[in-house]
Amino acid sequence: MSNTPHTLHEEFPADGQKISALKTSDAHFARLLVEYDVVNDKVHRSETRLDLLTEEEEESLRRTRSRLKDQIAAALRK
Repeated sequence: MSNTPHTLHEEFPADGQKISALKTSDAHFARLLVEYDVVNDKVHRSETRLDLLTEEEEESLRRTRSRLKDQIAAALRK
């Protein structure tokens, strides 16, 4: 298991300006960013054993994080 934080800056290094612009102009996009950060923090805390989750819970969070990342990526491509 990886315990890499997976911050959006690391995931989309070339899109920092676009992320900032969309965050202020698109409420749905801003909510996606907040949700991604919350889920990502939960995954990271579980991977580093700060919070103990079952494998199923952790895997579910990873799937949610992946889905959110895909939605963010799609918005950045528009």
